[in-house]
Amino acid sequence: MIVHFWLWFSILVSGILLIQFILNVLLLPRLRPGNPSAATPRVSVLVPARNEAPRIKACLESLVEQNYSSLEIIVLDDESRDATAEIVRAVGFSSDPGSNRRVLSGAPLPSGWTGKSWACHQLAEAARGEYLLFIDADTIHHPEAISSAMEAAQRFRADLLTLWPHQTTVTFAEKLIIPLLFVVAGSYLPHWLLICAQRAPWLARALGPKLLGRCSTASGQFLLFRRDRYLALGGHRTVGEHLVEDIALAREVGKRIPEGWRLLTCDGTRLVHCRMYTSPGEIWAGFTKNLWPVFDGDWVGFWFAVLWQFLVCVLPFLVLPFWPRPELYLVIGIILCLRVVATFRFNTSWISVCFHPIGYSLALLIVANSFRRAKGKGVTWKDRIYRDQALPR
Repeated sequence: MIVHFWLWFSILVSGILLIQFILNVLLLPRLRPGNPSAATPRVSVLVPARNEAPRIKACLESLVEQNYSSLEIIVLDDESRDATAEIVRAVGFSSDPGSNRRVLSGAPLPSGWTGKSWACHQLAEAARGEYLLFIDADTIHHPEAISSAMEAAQRFRADLLTLWPHQTTVTFAEKLIIPLLFVVAGSYLPHWLLICAQRAPWLARALGPKLLGRCSTASGQFLLFRRDRYLALGGHRTVGEHLVEDIALAREVGKRIPEGWRLLTCDGTRLVHCRMYTSPGEIWAGFTKNLWPVFDGDWVGFWFAVLWQFLVCVLPFLVLPFWPRPELYLVIGIILCLRVVATFRFNTSWISVCFHPIGYSLALLIVANSFRRAKGKGVTWKDRIYRDQALPR
């Protein structure tokens, strides 16, 4: 009885994931170069940087080459211990308050804040734009990235626009793990439901702020806020001690969809590139930092998610060689279909598809390690230690 339940549960869940992924990618706007904004309100591009010497030069050079006319770029050096500040100045940034290319020195981290949220808070206070664009220092932008994003933000009247950048992968570990981001982001959350709720106010009211907030997400690699909405939200102060501040901010916006707020998630793989991590150690540490805080202290939801993902996305591959049931072939076929569609759609590595059970098993180990470290000695990131910062909100 239990085995039959597992088989049919796996078929049902994998089918829902595939259908939801297809719905999401069909409805999410796919931004392309060549769609300039008619109006050009001032945009402040805000770059928090701590120990980013290997990456930040390419990021800033791509920002300087943007074709958007009304732009200021501000970098905050968050007490870096490497040559980050020197590289920023060598690219042409200065501390002149009147310059459109400024570099700031970050204040010491106070209690009750994570490093990135504190850096973004300081950047927002220094910004002068009508729109605030928070980006990561490891992103590289097409010359028309900001103009295309602004055109979409104004056309859809977005209060927060976020992009899914193309994820550059070089090493085997990156190619194995990183493509799972698109599988999770594209199939686990109902972006299609958020889109429908924003088009139909009665549906947004029926679903309510709590559900819409839980369905909302964003990528901190590219967060474009209307300044007035960002301030009305409370800015990064609202999520000051949250280790995944991008998702936490998106959830705050999602809660306000019944009030008329708009959250727009776009496929930005043709506009922005990002290499998140460059080694197995960075992958392990980076996702260890992020994965438990996503659940906002919900132990039950966390371990239920780990369990069903193992039962549906890993166990069928392990059991099939010893028990070749038709139901197992069906589940595996659906999962691989999802992986193939995601790989074609987002141009990710086929290594992740070919070694799916290995990659997914490693990902679940990182998830468990995230919980263990948060509840133990804490997670270390950018030479700082955080202990179970993500509390229920």
